Amino acid sequence: MNRALTVDDLVLAGIALAAGLLLAFLSRGMLRWLAGHAKRTRWSGDDVIVDALRTVVPWAALAGGAAAAAAVLPLTRTVQHHTNQCLQVLLIFAVTVSAARVIAGLVQSVTQSRSGVAGSATIFVNITRVLVLAIGFLVMLQTLGISIAPLLTALGVGGLAVALALQDTLANLFAGIHILASKTVQPGDYIQLSSGEEGYVVDINWRQTTVRQLSNNLVVVPNGQLAKTNMTNYTRPEQQLTILVQVGVAYDSDLDHVERVTHEVIAETMTEITGAVPDHEPAIRFHTFGDSRIGFTVILGVGEFSDQFRIKHEFIKRLHRRYREEGIRIPAPARTVALQQGAVVIPHQRTGGEVPVTD
Repeated sequence: MNRALTVDDLVLAGIALAAGLLLAFLSRGMLRWLAGHAKRTRWSGDDVIVDALRTVVPWAALAGGAAAAAAVLPLTRTVQHHTNQCLQVLLIFAVTVSAARVIAGLVQSVTQSRSGVAGSATIFVNITRVLVLAIGFLVMLQTLGISIAPLLTALGVGGLAVALALQDTLANLFAGIHILASKTVQPGDYIQLSSGEEGYVVDINWRQTTVRQLSNNLVVVPNGQLAKTNMTNYTRPEQQLTILVQVGVAYDSDLDHVERVTHEVIAETMTEITGAVPDHEPAIRFHTFGDSRIGFTVILGVGEFSDQFRIKHEFIKRLHRRYREEGIRIPAPARTVALQQGAVVIPHQRTGGEVPVTD
């Protein structure tokens, strides 16, 4: 020590520490008040920033009070140097954690606003968080006087070995980045793979894509496999889509009357059922002279993929009831079997000929 420790030194050091504690307490209360105001705004980025400041500002106040107390005390140059280094490392650690939280939160906010859904693409969030923490770690080493040049060289050499050992993992990582960057698939999209799996994309992380089926089961697909497989995206380029409902009426039906009644049922269904698109212009197209009926297709518009089941359900019920009221028949397939002694004769429905079947 350069001089003897006195009571005045202890009093001044205590005042410095108390001032740091008081400042930390007041700043935390003020930031809690700001957080309440930030929650009432529409932008979610201010919530992330205020939440991070609630961590870094009190720690900075405590570190400042400790640094002032150390400056007041008659410490040796070596002890003073190590004390300042420890306080700097503590402050850098708090700033790094807060910065990682802020930047990761902002990235998550951007991905949510781009996709328009509650789910988030965690691959970008995780990569951003790891990069910020790694930079902070290197800064802490440099502050402690540890040279980071040999470490970077070792990481460069070891990175090649790690890349060779983790080929599949890195392939999934870059496949996930490519999928999100190209915007072919985003969280919230309804997709169907060529292998048969289908459902809503819940999340795309550094290794895999999670798909939630309509049965509420989760299907996990590696990003590399998702990038290579054939896939149908029912949400892009737009979420609304058209569905086809096959209907058939008897040959003795008045097709103009059938078309008019069907249009009325369509208009009723489109305006009353949730998920329908009333602005979509429906279409009725007769297309087949069948064995026992005239077939036609009804084209309807729905808001998203899962709405089609409800729309079809209500439309078929209402159409069946209206056809019964109007006297429009929906014939069931029928086949006439004529019995003869020693043989069964089945009239062929397409050509009208008879195909004998012997005992």
